Amino acid sequence: MKELNELKLPADIRYTDDHEWAQKTGDTIRIGVSDYAQDQLGDIVFVEFPETGDSFEKGDEFGSLESVKAVSELYLPIAGEVVAINEALEDEPELINQDPYANWIVEIKPADSSAIEALMTAEQYLEMLKG
Repeated sequence: MKELNELKLPADIRYTDDHEWAQKTGDTIRIGVSDYAQDQLGDIVFVEFPETGDSFEKGDEFGSLESVKAVSELYLPIAGEVVAINEALEDEPELINQDPYANWIVEIKPADSSAIEALMTAEQYLEMLKG
């Protein structure tokens, strides 16, 4: 397990207290899990995805990650419609362990793109983890 000072927490990404991250990419927002989450889960062996076109409210469960240790639900940090899933993770879910920020899980068209501002900055997320 990594020490908190070893975690990668990119400053251009927003975080949730459930350890998901959100990053604006033009008109869409990519969602994944933080370095902390993948480190705690251990080796990820399966990703359960929603369907493209599915809509969710903020906080809704949209999928799960299965590791050798446990199954962890994924919660959408922002309301929106799923416009893409990261299909590479279907065959290689362990990519999340290698780089949790390059290997996003879903991409959504947000109901309100400014909602991302309500999520934690990297500094706020790190303070929460230290909590």
